Amino acid sequence: MVKKWWLLAWTLCVFGLGLITAGAGLHSVTGQSSVVGLACLLVGSGLLALGWWRDEQIGRKEMLAKLGRRKLVVIGGGTGQSVLLRGLKEYDVEITAVVTVADDGGSSGRLRSDFDMPPPGDIRNCLVALADTEPLMERLWQHRFKSGEGLAGHSFGNLFIAAMADVTGDFETAIRETSRVLAVRGRVLPAVNRAVILKAHMTDGTVVTGESRIPTVGKKIRRVEIDPPDISPLPEVIQALQEADAIIVGPGSLYTSILPNLLVPGIADEIRRSKAKKIYVCNVMTQPGETDNYTASQHVKAIYDHVGPGLFEYVLVNSAPIPPAVIEQYREQKAAPVVADTWNLQQMGLNVIARNFLHYAIYARHDARRISEQILSILARDLKKRQTSFQEARHVVRIHNQEGIDTTGE
Repeated sequence: MVKKWWLLAWTLCVFGLGLITAGAGLHSVTGQSSVVGLACLLVGSGLLALGWWRDEQIGRKEMLAKLGRRKLVVIGGGTGQSVLLRGLKEYDVEITAVVTVADDGGSSGRLRSDFDMPPPGDIRNCLVALADTEPLMERLWQHRFKSGEGLAGHSFGNLFIAAMADVTGDFETAIRETSRVLAVRGRVLPAVNRAVILKAHMTDGTVVTGESRIPTVGKKIRRVEIDPPDISPLPEVIQALQEADAIIVGPGSLYTSILPNLLVPGIADEIRRSKAKKIYVCNVMTQPGETDNYTASQHVKAIYDHVGPGLFEYVLVNSAPIPPAVIEQYREQKAAPVVADTWNLQQMGLNVIARNFLHYAIYARHDARRISEQILSILARDLKKRQTSFQEARHVVRIHNQEGIDTTGE
């Protein structure tokens, strides 16, 4: 408590000093000492910014302390899921990543075919994202061989997981043991313990088989399905969903990463029954061959068309403008920004959080920290509501007891 008040006092002092210095700077600028005034103005503005940042830090720490250790389940696959996991692992939360096993291309597809095992690629990315390893170890796990008969195209991490599965005799055990090697902060679970085949029914009546082929045919997808359709999810996945405080779906390829998980019998129903906060993180950009010209609400509608409505409470969608140079770069790949059609999302009964969720590197990606903090903020808001409701209930009971009213219900 003493430390908390000391930090608050420090913040107020910085704010006050900033206001005084900025005021002195403005006074001098309007007078004769313009150079001194400008310097004071800049220093004051900097101190104000520092005070605001410190206040934000205090608020964030208090929020996380009140939350306790929350259980989060993140469902998806591909780059988007691993980006989100990197952000979430920096907080004191229990993470379970549920990963698709429909991939049939590249190194994963070859290992899937050669060893009759689920594809390890997306699982490898999630393990590395959650790992507490040195940068060199991460580079090693993501290293892809460029030459060598039989080795070219394979990643070291995929080969390691395949070898571990061969040694342990079980893919799920292989992931668990690999997690220990990498000191993973959380759990990574395949949606099912065997590979599935993804099929897409196109609007022209044709059927395309294979996750890697679906985006390449240049046709509009009507619906996708998994084969076999009656496969059972891992019991650990169902248990994680039942115990979760928040279930996050996305970001990731809508038809080839997100839906293959939700189509596994039992998973969507378990999400719908859960009392957890259910959040959909919409993609920043459309994906050629999958979601061409899709708005944010069309992403949600596609999910609901496959597994039924009412799966989500919240949707997180980027509303910040993307620089023209970045848009032009994506236009060459036939991709475009996903439009945040907030009104349509609200009409679907969703709580919409539309803000700047972007991070720019080579590509426009989700900012892992902003997304993670937004998810934890939703949990903190829910905790505050429950605390308020509990206090109100106690107040009612206290009044009833004072009036001699029996509240036992017997």
